[in-house]
Amino acid sequence: MTDHSNSKAALIAELNGLLADHFALFTKTKNFHWHVKGPRFRDLHLLFDEHAIEIRDQIDDIGERVRKQGGETLTSIGAIAKHTQITDQDGTSISPDEMVSELRDDNQKMVDRLKKLKGLCEEAGDNATDGLVDDWTDMAEERVWFLSSILG
Repeated sequence: MTDHSNSKAALIAELNGLLADHFALFTKTKNFHWHVKGPRFRDLHLLFDEHAIEIRDQIDDIGERVRKQGGETLTSIGAIAKHTQITDQDGTSISPDEMVSELRDDNQKMVDRLKKLKGLCEEAGDNATDGLVDDWTDMAEERVWFLSSILG
């Protein structure tokens, strides 16, 4: 393998990790959307849904970048679980602040992964993914900002 193909393999692996994170964070965000309770219900219910839709809408673009690079995408729930850095939350009665805090931390993990991905794009010479990563990073940073602001 040449250095370029090593760079491409690393990029594909990290894109699949990002794909797994998006699937997992979409599911967690929808869980919280459905189960949030309390005086801030309406605001958080709507915010979580907006975030879930934004995350969901990036999934296909990420998978297509993997394929355009000649890689194979994730194929199952098991593959998602194996490659994500997002921790499951099966609780349905955690407090709204705990939900916001978990989502903030998970979105920050995504920002960190995207920043790593940016360097891999450059190493692999993938300008198209590089440009998309900027947009995805901006969206994830905005989610972190919104969620952090809720916590004060």
